[in-house]
Amino acid sequence: MASLIPCPHCGPRPREEFTVKGAALTRPAPEAGPEVWFDYVYLRDNPRGAYAEYWHHTSGCRRWLVVHRDTASHEVESARDAAMVEAAP
Repeated sequence: MASLIPCPHCGPRPREEFTVKGAALTRPAPEAGPEVWFDYVYLRDNPRGAYAEYWHHTSGCRRWLVVHRDTASHEVESARDAAMVEAAP
């Protein structure tokens, strides 16, 4: 059975309808130094376990979502509209 993502607008949809765009990290302040921005853009932890990521529902409602999933088991815990939630650290 295909993995299902619980889109808050379209209901459970196959994972193939989505594009993963990356980690949902808190952006540094605009006045943060170059080192902070370099770390934010290029240096990421690759954790095993629970993680929040930006996903785009490209073949559906075309909304951005924050999907909480386990990177080891690929089990999806929840998905929320990215415009409605702040990124998780």
